[in-house]
Amino acid sequence: MERALKYGFVLATLLVVTFAFVIPAVAADNAKVAGEWKFTVESPNGTGTPTVTFKQDGETLTGTYKGRLGELPLNGTIKGNDIKFSVKASIQGQDLQIDYAGEVSGDTMKGKVNFGGMAEGTFTGKKAMQAPQHLNKVN
Repeated sequence: MERALKYGFVLATLLVVTFAFVIPAVAADNAKVAGEWKFTVESPNGTGTPTVTFKQDGETLTGTYKGRLGELPLNGTIKGNDIKFSVKASIQGQDLQIDYAGEVSGDTMKGKVNFGGMAEGTFTGKKAMQAPQHLNKVN
């Protein structure tokens, strides 16, 4: 009986230690993407260089896409380092949803673009450098 209690205690201790390391890893913070990003988009129609500005509220992304298609609102999500967002454009009278899906790594991101199921491409993005606050002040 005493031996069974020792094994039970050891097993319980191992479980507690295991969960102490696993739970923080599962509850990892979302990447911080708020701000302006410079993108390079490769598509069957050539290369585009839009600017994307993200606003982030937890996992929810909103913002603006500015590029060859004009200025468009965007909506998406960020879960950990996985980013997904979409813009809707009207091209020659046809509505087109463009879906971006990729991975964020610090101040860069890369992934794939789906142009309404008609074509696919790739994208890379680099966060634009922000001037330090003290340089933005006007005396």
